Amino acid sequence: MSHPSRSPDEEEAVQTGDPESHQCLYTNTGAAAESPGTRLWPAFIKDRKSRRVHLAGREYYSEEGKTFELHLVGKIKQQLSSDPTLKPMYPSSLGLKEFTRQVTEVSLGKSSKAIVENRVLGIQTPGFIAAVRLGAELLKHWYDVSDPWYGPVYLSSPCDDSLAAVFQAAGIQEICEYYYWDKKLRSVCWEKLLEDLERTPEHSVVVLSASAHYPTGADLSQDHWTLIAQLIMKRRLFPFFLLPAQALCYGNLERDAWPVQYCVSQGMELLCAQSFSHCFGLYGEAVGHLLCVLRHNSSLLSVQCQADKIVSSLWAQASVGGARIVATVLNNSAHLVQWQDEVKRMVERCKLIRAILKDKLRFWGTPGCWDHLMKQNGLFCCTGLNGQQLEFLSNRRHVYLLPNGCLNVSAISGCNLDYVAESIHLAVIMSP
Repeated sequence: MSHPSRSPDEEEAVQTGDPESHQCLYTNTGAAAESPGTRLWPAFIKDRKSRRVHLAGREYYSEEGKTFELHLVGKIKQQLSSDPTLKPMYPSSLGLKEFTRQVTEVSLGKSSKAIVENRVLGIQTPGFIAAVRLGAELLKHWYDVSDPWYGPVYLSSPCDDSLAAVFQAAGIQEICEYYYWDKKLRSVCWEKLLEDLERTPEHSVVVLSASAHYPTGADLSQDHWTLIAQLIMKRRLFPFFLLPAQALCYGNLERDAWPVQYCVSQGMELLCAQSFSHCFGLYGEAVGHLLCVLRHNSSLLSVQCQADKIVSSLWAQASVGGARIVATVLNNSAHLVQWQDEVKRMVERCKLIRAILKDKLRFWGTPGCWDHLMKQNGLFCCTGLNGQQLEFLSNRRHVYLLPNGCLNVSAISGCNLDYVAESIHLAVIMSP
């Protein structure tokens, strides 16, 4: 199925967030596009300047500029490696049972009605994108109809560049966008978001960021989520939640998943793709999870069988190493307290970096208002810089951001913060 490409006016609408020029956009992504972040890394490596800064990575970076391993996680790795009771064996195709149980309970709450009524299925996946892919495959057979379902799926604009390709790989070709970010106001364009969702046809899947929206870092309030939940039920839409960096928004697994918990409490069925690689520093382990909340317990067995078939054709079994570490932490109250303390320090560091960067820009007298830096959460923030300013940063100052002006806050440290702030200031005054 082909879809109309964007007109110049539509392109401008996406870039500026102009409510008057907006249309719901159908994207034709038949040829997989290379991720902007993937393109930036080779350019950064080839850059021979001693003072260069890469702010487009996906991981959480320490003050030393290295991917961060939590102290508790390192200790548990050593304990598990020397545990004589652990024997090498293949896990179930749906993953380590203790991991899926613990993650499900911490995401929905142990007293969740859906858990009590046994209509929740948790599936371990090899990373976040794998959870999205599995969810996309399940969606095709979710509705009890004779023909497979193929869309439409609505993604936020902007969103993770790989999402459209993931849904297309599952055979879902009808990909649409809804407004999320207003580049001029540097905030969520709430009115246009609601308007777009109001226009979606029944049984459309709406992909929603539960917290720490990537790549903007701009989240919806609980009042906003209440209205979205009402709209989803009114329009008979299907929510597919994303939690790619759970716990790194508020420093708490349950708080980050509040929108998911609320929708479940309203009786909705939904999917939620999760990752625990960020908050546990398990980047080499790729610890993902797909949470499936069903409307009725009678559907559980059929969805489980369908998931088992799909997993067997995609990756057979996920690695148990990282999942066992996560389960060990969540199952031990002392470990959980220590882990939460470490995660909260990570979150507080990101907040401090935002505050200092804002103060530095004010000190330099950088034109514009930079309050939005403090209104965003998680690893990423959207600076609002335009294409010329980003080109100035990479070519003249050797500072690399994502092409949409977003950056990884944790990649800024005491060693480069002054240089980054000065570079942004120069970019704004040299290329207004």
